[in-house]
Amino acid sequence: MIVSLGARILARYSKARFRSWDGQSEKLQEQVFRELLARGRETAFGREHGFASVASYEDFRERVPVRDYEGIRPYIERIIAGEKDVLWPGRPLYFAKTSGTTSGAKFIPITRDSMPNHIDSARQALLMYILKTGNTGFLKGKYIFISGSPELERTGGILTGRLSGIVHHHIPSYLRGKRLPRFETNCIPDWEQKLDRIVAETATRPMSLISGIPPWVEMYFERLLDHTGQPSIARLFPGFGLLVHGGVNFEPYRDKLFRLIGKEVDALETYPASEGFIAFQAEFPRGGLVPIPDSGIFYEFIPAGDFHRADPPRLRLAEVEPGVQYVVVLHTNAGLWGYNIGDTVRFESVRPYRMVVSGRLSQYTSAFGEHVIGEEAEAAMQQAVEASGAVVKEFTLAPLVDNPDGKPCHQWFVEFSAPPEDIPGFAKAVDQALRQRNAYYRDLVTGHILEPAQVVPVPEGTFRAYMKSVGKLGGQNKVPHLSNDRRIADWISDRLLTG
Repeated sequence: MIVSLGARILARYSKARFRSWDGQSEKLQEQVFRELLARGRETAFGREHGFASVASYEDFRERVPVRDYEGIRPYIERIIAGEKDVLWPGRPLYFAKTSGTTSGAKFIPITRDSMPNHIDSARQALLMYILKTGNTGFLKGKYIFISGSPELERTGGILTGRLSGIVHHHIPSYLRGKRLPRFETNCIPDWEQKLDRIVAETATRPMSLISGIPPWVEMYFERLLDHTGQPSIARLFPGFGLLVHGGVNFEPYRDKLFRLIGKEVDALETYPASEGFIAFQAEFPRGGLVPIPDSGIFYEFIPAGDFHRADPPRLRLAEVEPGVQYVVVLHTNAGLWGYNIGDTVRFESVRPYRMVVSGRLSQYTSAFGEHVIGEEAEAAMQQAVEASGAVVKEFTLAPLVDNPDGKPCHQWFVEFSAPPEDIPGFAKAVDQALRQRNAYYRDLVTGHILEPAQVVPVPEGTFRAYMKSVGKLGGQNKVPHLSNDRRIADWISDRLLTG
C-alpha cells in the first residue's frame, strides 16, 4: 500500500519532466551536448580531438568520427592499464562486459555520472507506465528480472560484469525484499541449471512483475508450467499484471507468451544497452519508444542506407524524419564519443519523438542485393503466423546461394510450437509478405533471379542447442533472426543431417 501510494506520487512529480520530453527535446539535447563537451575537455580524448576549440555542433562533428568498439579499444586499454581522465574525468566505476562477434569481449565503461542513467531510466519507465495507465497493482507482489550473474570480477582494478548483474547491486532498498531470485541463484553460471532453480524459487510466490527478453521469458514460463502442472501462468500467478521486456522485437513472441500466460497482460517495452538506457515505451497499450533527452546521452542518427559512405550524414534528434531507418550513434557521460552501438531504429513520429528498434546493423540479408533487415523479416514471419494459425518459437533466415533444387533463394529455419498444416503454403505466405515489405526482394523473385523462399522446420530445442554451442544460452543473448552468411544455417543443417 505504501509503495503503491509512493509510486503514484512520484509519477505525478515526473509528469512535468515527461511533458518536457515531448515539447523541449531539442533544447534538452543541446544542454546535454554542452555539458558533455565541457566535461570532455578534461580528458585525453578531448585534448586529442580539440574540444577546447569546438564552437558548435558542426565543429564537434568534424572532429569526432563515428567509431565502433575497435575504435575506442585503445582508450579502454589505457584505462585498464591504470590511466585516469582518458574518456571521462577520473576512472569508470564499472566495466559492463559484453561479447562481440568480431571484437571478442568488450568492456564498456560505466561512470559515476552515467550510472544514474541506467537506474533512473528504468524507474522512469515504470513511473510513465503508472502515469499513463493508473495501474499500480504490479507493485503488490514479487518481481523477477531474468538477468545475468551479479558476481563481479576486476579488470585493471575496475569492477566488471554483465550490465544486468551490475544493476543488481543498485536496486533500491525498498525493492530488494520483493525481488527474486536469490543472489546465489542468479550467480549460477549454467543457464539451464539456473532456470530450474529460478522456477523452484518462484513457483509458489505471488509474482506480479516479470522482466526479461522475450525468448527467455518464454522458456521460463514453459518450465514453470511443466514444473507445476498448472494450465497457465495466470492461474499460477493470479496477481501477475506487468511484463517488462526489451532486447528483441516483441511481436514474434507476443501471441505465444500471452497463450502461455492465459490472457493478455500489460507489456512495457524498454531499450536498455550497456552503453546507456536509450528509450522506453511512452504510450499504452501499444506505442513507440521515447528517447530520453536529458539523461547524459546525446543522440545522433545516420540513415542506414548511407552508413557505409565515406562521409555519411549525421543528424541530431531535431533532424530525424519518420519512416527512415537510422543507425544509432551515442555520445555519453560514460565517455563514449561517436559510438555506433550497432542498432537501427525507425521513428514513427517526431515532436513527439516515438521510435521502434528495427534491427541490428550486423544482422541483415543481402547476398543478392535485397537489403532485408530484421524488422522486415520479423513482420513477414508474423504475417504468415497470423494467416496460418501456426505458433513459431524461434527462427533464422539465411541465403542459400548454391541451391541444389534450382536458383538461389532465402532459407528460413523455423522452430514451431504448433506447426501449420501446410508447410509449402506457409513458405509462400512468408515469401509474399516479405515481397510486400521489400521491393528489392520482390524484384529479384519476380525477375526469376531468386526462387521463392524455402521454410525448413527444425526440431524442438534446435535454437537452444545452437545458443548453448556458442556459449550464449540465457541472460540477454538473442538468436539472430537473419544473417548474410550461413554460419547458423550450416550448423542447423549439419545437426538435421546427423540428428
